[in-house]
Amino acid sequence: MFNIYTLPLILIGCVLQDHAYPADELMPLTCRGRVRGLEPSRGDVDDALGMFSLTLIDTLDTLVLLNKTAEFEAAVRRVLKDVRLDNDVVVSVFETNIRVLGGLLGGHSMAVMLKDAGHYMQWYQDELLHMAKDLGLRLLPAFNTSSGLPYPRVNLKHGVRGPESRTGTETDTCTACAGTIILEFAALSRFTGDPVFEVHARRALNFLWEKRQRNSNLVGTTINIHSGEWVRRDSGVGAGIDSYYEYLLKAYILLGDDLFLQRFNIHYASIMKYISQPPLLLDVHIHKPLLPARTWMDSLLAFFPGLQVLKGDIRPAIETHEMLYQVTKKHNFLPEAFTTDFRVHWAQHPLRPEFAESTYFLYKATKDPYYLEVGRTVLDNLNRFARVPCGFAAMKDVRTGSHEDRMDSFFLAEMFKYLFLLFAEEEELPFNVEDYIFTTEAHLLPLSLSLSTAPRAPSPPANSTSEEELDDSNFDWTCPNTRLLFPDPAFPRNFRDPIRSAVDKSCPRIMLSAFWMGRPPLRAQDFMANNPDHLELLRRMGVSLIHLKDGRVQLVQHATQAVSAVAAEDGMRFMQEMMELSSQQQKEQLPPRAVQIISHPFFGRVVLTAGPAQFGTDLSKSITGVSPYSGCVELSNAAFVQGRIALLQRGQCMFAEKARHIMKAGAIGGIVIDDNEGSSSDTAPLFQMAGDGRNTDDVTLPLLFLFYKEGNILLEALKEYREVEVLLSDKARDRGEIHWTEQEGATDWMKKCSEHGSLFQLIRDQI
Repeated sequence: MFNIYTLPLILIGCVLQDHAYPADELMPLTCRGRVRGLEPSRGDVDDALGMFSLTLIDTLDTLVLLNKTAEFEAAVRRVLKDVRLDNDVVVSVFETNIRVLGGLLGGHSMAVMLKDAGHYMQWYQDELLHMAKDLGLRLLPAFNTSSGLPYPRVNLKHGVRGPESRTGTETDTCTACAGTIILEFAALSRFTGDPVFEVHARRALNFLWEKRQRNSNLVGTTINIHSGEWVRRDSGVGAGIDSYYEYLLKAYILLGDDLFLQRFNIHYASIMKYISQPPLLLDVHIHKPLLPARTWMDSLLAFFPGLQVLKGDIRPAIETHEMLYQVTKKHNFLPEAFTTDFRVHWAQHPLRPEFAESTYFLYKATKDPYYLEVGRTVLDNLNRFARVPCGFAAMKDVRTGSHEDRMDSFFLAEMFKYLFLLFAEEEELPFNVEDYIFTTEAHLLPLSLSLSTAPRAPSPPANSTSEEELDDSNFDWTCPNTRLLFPDPAFPRNFRDPIRSAVDKSCPRIMLSAFWMGRPPLRAQDFMANNPDHLELLRRMGVSLIHLKDGRVQLVQHATQAVSAVAAEDGMRFMQEMMELSSQQQKEQLPPRAVQIISHPFFGRVVLTAGPAQFGTDLSKSITGVSPYSGCVELSNAAFVQGRIALLQRGQCMFAEKARHIMKAGAIGGIVIDDNEGSSSDTAPLFQMAGDGRNTDDVTLPLLFLFYKEGNILLEALKEYREVEVLLSDKARDRGEIHWTEQEGATDWMKKCSEHGSLFQLIRDQI
């Protein structure tokens, strides 16, 4: 059982060292390190990267937990030798705190523990702690605000002020970003004896507490760091707020300050009153908490059942966890966001560990073997669908099984840790984890820190409820005896089964926005968002155009903003026609498809997101899909093209015309690769190839579209391996099926070919 988890970690460690080090992250599809500035920007996601070997630091205490002490010692020496913290780079205060500062403190805790045991790290003289203090001092300038809430970003070399810092102009931050500091900063203060860090963290928490909505006792998602005004007033337990609640309870556990527990209990009562709708957890408005703010949930809330276990409220934890498990089984992974009827809302899954975390805590509290089954499901799905030759790749789309060239550091820091703890026997653990608290990044901080001297923090305002007496009834639910709660082992099944049935029987619902009826002078089918004349007509009709982050546009009509009553009526008519056109397009909208590389050494592990065509073979109705090899010959050589897939470059003619040309040559499928260098399914919405205005019933082969980045991965595979087999289908196939087909030689749908030049180039020249 031990090797199930340690072997993949060792293999990934070797890959990190050989292909990624000293980069911050591993790119598991292309087997190289992600270096900020050398790869296309991913926006805020890249703020976690600071050129400080992020994954290595984030994984230090994982090595010790898995009993890899020699590897840990070597990793520490490498951190001390190679890592610099004075880089001229702007990083997220939140991510740097929980991943890097937390990783250094967790590594220091492990190093001290091993040194005290007398076998390893005898040379250690608190070097990681010195690095942690250096980093803490580099983060402190972010707290130089009138409120005490930190700026969301800081330059590690230049702070937040001045042109050299390239930051410090932001006005907003998320509640979790400002409220997830106390564990690491308090630990740093108590390890070093310097109170400045804990004082700043407490000040930020005090300010957030004072700005809570006093009637609902809820906090919003985003706050102005200067005025304290709520920018986003929606409140939940997921993205933007999650770890604020987590750190209130864990700060009480680590530091022993009753004030943190009191605040958590007041928040928790409001969460269970307004947000919790078992088994769902739905966002509400802080001023009107009886009104839902949205009809979908994000995957970050999966941590909450684990927090409820720490609180001692087991039953709702079991209910919500069961709902999350059924959604996971339905989609293989927990989608980044899903609707109340358990459909995919955002299809990505960056290998987040929160569900595994809650599974571990529920098993720890109940010892119910059911949660071992849950853990096996998580583990099996990771190995079947996410494991690639150079690690584990994030899922770009859980519906198709396509991958993203991304493996965040938290995968090794948290996912491996919680899965190992779930299955490990007590004698397999090198130390007693009960002596530590897990940070939100699963770093281990010793509970003995509560015995250290706490710094003198500013007193809360006089109108604060911190001076109220604690409600002792809240303590009654702390650390309950689950055998008294659930004397009947079958009892949890009584509320698991209805949840399982609800998820299994849920049906998709078509939700359409209601617009006004009529027919405008500007026809919806003629409207172009980049046409200045059309935009002026919209303005006159009182119609506003909003560009969304995913590339789409949204139209909103305000009759009072029209230039006349007649123009307002025209606007209403235009909106109705646009709604009808949108409805028609939604009916024709096809889901994404998958191009899966199934030959050696990929064996189905690399899956590329592909756009569908509105003509040709419907892959969703194909039992096995199409799996030829992409060779390289002239298009006129029909004898060779026959029975193979042609690689085509976008441009110069219509997609349907390309399909007809390769079908005439005998090809059984086609892949069109975008000619726009740098395009990627990571940043662009799904592209769907339309016909040419004529009847396309004559096109009977499947045609899929790959953006430039995904197409380049396929072309690189062709360059490196003489024989490459791909599977065109509606979604990725189970690798077991692929291996069975390979062993049995099912040549009716899998055809091997050899490389004979550049089919891609020759076809592009002729079509």
